[in-house]
Amino acid sequence: MNNHQTLSAAAAGTFTIGGDLIVNRMGYGAMRITGPGVWGPPADKTAALATLRRTIEVGVNLIDTADSYGPGTSEELIAEALYPYQAELVIATKAGWERPGPGQWTHNASPKHLTEALEGSLKRLRLDRIDVYQLHAPDNAVSFEASVDALASLRKQGKIRHVALSNVTREHVERARNIVPIVSVQNRYSFADRESDFIVDYCEQNNIAFLPWAPLGQAREAHDAIKKLANDLEATPLQVALAWLLKRSKVILPIPGTSSIKHLEENIAAAGLELPQAAYEQLSAVSHPPVSLRG
Repeated sequence: MNNHQTLSAAAAGTFTIGGDLIVNRMGYGAMRITGPGVWGPPADKTAALATLRRTIEVGVNLIDTADSYGPGTSEELIAEALYPYQAELVIATKAGWERPGPGQWTHNASPKHLTEALEGSLKRLRLDRIDVYQLHAPDNAVSFEASVDALASLRKQGKIRHVALSNVTREHVERARNIVPIVSVQNRYSFADRESDFIVDYCEQNNIAFLPWAPLGQAREAHDAIKKLANDLEATPLQVALAWLLKRSKVILPIPGTSSIKHLEENIAAAGLELPQAAYEQLSAVSHPPVSLRG
């Protein structure tokens, strides 16, 4: 971490989700605190809990998780580490996948499953209402409108404050907004993977938060480009990648994940890294690989 970088998520500025949830733009993704294959407990539970507690100390007030991380493990650890929660903490979770085993993911966005999944998340997180509840991915076996209708109904019941989407197209967002307000979109996106570029632009135009996952992308040429820039800026490649995201749009809320306090602090330091315009444009010119679902 460099002297010019401030160890606070607040250094990235703030964004207001849904008109009432003010969060620091550098958040935290809680998928990696589970075991191998995003399955079961972490190898070092004490370290996972310590990392979660450190997120709050460095100013993170947006934590993203999902019922499928574990499954259930990530949410349980968040509650164990942080409950009772600070008033300003926003926990966003998701539903729409089932987990047959380690590394295995199967769609289920049926209204019945989403309703049951929400109840499970409320119990594990020890909450009466989820601030941001995301459809984890559209399910080809279920009407997309039926999935969104189910979340809209749960919102009317007061169990969800805001409805959000993940792994979607712009068409999905537009269709969902005809049913219920959508406050955020979470897609894979990075300087090297800009398949969702036009969705970021759409979100910016409509003041919808965009939560990118896989901030480094996968392209080999992308890694080469970012390593050189990182050396020039005396930063890590991931810090530069996160700084690019913050500069890309005011609605982008990066949620890098880790199970290590050291890596958490490195990530949060990116909130204070100002990426020169020339460096930003250089990264923006990197080609992107095909996208896949998860997040």
